[in-house]
Amino acid sequence: MAHEARALRTAVPAPGLARDLSAFGLVCIGLGATIGAGIFVLTGTAAARYAGPALSLSFVLGGLASALVGLCYAELAAMMPASGSTYSYASASLGRTAGFLVGWDLILEFAVAAATVAAGWSGYARSLMAEFGFHLPAALAAPPGAGGFVDLPAAGIVLVLTLLLTRGAREVSAANAWLVAVKVAIILAFLAVGLAHLRPELWRPFVPENEGAFGAYGWSGVLRGAGVVFFAFIGFETVATAAGETRDPQRDAPTGLLSSLVLTTLLYVAVAVVLTGLVPYRDLDVADPIARAVDAIGLSGFGTLVKVGAVLGLTTSALTALYGQGRIFYAMARDGLLPPLFARVDPGTRAPAASQAMIGLATAALAGLVPLDVLGELVSIGTLLAFSLVCGLALLLRVREPERPRPFRVRALPLVAGGGILACLALMAGLPPDSWVRLGGWLLAGLAVYGLYGRRGAAPRP
Repeated sequence: MAHEARALRTAVPAPGLARDLSAFGLVCIGLGATIGAGIFVLTGTAAARYAGPALSLSFVLGGLASALVGLCYAELAAMMPASGSTYSYASASLGRTAGFLVGWDLILEFAVAAATVAAGWSGYARSLMAEFGFHLPAALAAPPGAGGFVDLPAAGIVLVLTLLLTRGAREVSAANAWLVAVKVAIILAFLAVGLAHLRPELWRPFVPENEGAFGAYGWSGVLRGAGVVFFAFIGFETVATAAGETRDPQRDAPTGLLSSLVLTTLLYVAVAVVLTGLVPYRDLDVADPIARAVDAIGLSGFGTLVKVGAVLGLTTSALTALYGQGRIFYAMARDGLLPPLFARVDPGTRAPAASQAMIGLATAALAGLVPLDVLGELVSIGTLLAFSLVCGLALLLRVREPERPRPFRVRALPLVAGGGILACLALMAGLPPDSWVRLGGWLLAGLAVYGLYGRRGAAPRP
């Protein structure tokens, strides 16, 4: 196993990525990734179908699980600040086979996350366009299975962001920071206005009675809602993925991870409380639930502002998901597990431009052709699997390498990591069976790819 880890570190050398990011940049990447489809789209779906007004409890559960995982992430990211996050940790600790499967899971996670966000972006963008008299034909406004032929806006925004990502991390970080500032300001404005128009009677019953099936309201609905909205917390994986491009990884990675975790959880819980206090929860199963809540208040001008904020917010989420996916491809190709093309760095921008372009084309097709509800559940289960592995790896390295320097050290790690694993498994158990089937199919496909290419590509060179 140690031999495999050494092979991975020496296979396929490639020019290094630029180290242009700061701790503040990591926090913005975390907020950019987490404050997007989860807050602007999936809050409505989870409240309407699963948790009702108790959606805020679903976010509390997700936040607690993420806090346990985030501490493990912070310890690992400070120890091994390499591009690739969980993939890099698994490769160094468990060898190439386990590393490949973890990376393969992350490829799915980031691709589906970007596509999910793009689908939500399309809903708000079309709503905003309609206010100015522009309407897309139905065939170009939804994927097959949802009443259309292709979701053209969703595919289009992925392609535009892909062009930006080929410019390099510095440009991405700067654009993301400005967009994050604007969307957080708009969310805070929504909370302030919403608090003045709350209808407390809409919170009763706070936990709706279960309708006879697991996940259909009741406490099982709170659990399933937590699993579905856990999509929101993928941003912490993106922050860990970007740790290798920071100026001081040992300091910046823990700061970026934990700060973005706290801020995101507070915002999500607050939005869930206000949203379900403005609109009956069964009416929130729409593509733009926050806009629906603003319409219920009766402030049409403010509704337009919220839609602009949602479009900007979803833009940063898609941007950071595509960024994370490109870095996973880069890390795996650098280690010989994927073709060398994906590890090729542009000498001018020091970004994996060719790889990012191919990833963008594939993700654009996914965003344009697959319905939103399928995408959201699939990315949640992939994220939970990756998070449980992070906790397990933190425990394993404490046993194998207890004397290794740890710039950030978690106290009572066995309790923290064990709690993180149990929390992730519980949330995974609450997801629909179809999500497990799709995840299993993807991992089996990964084993086939590894057998055909990864095993040979990662072999030690003479």
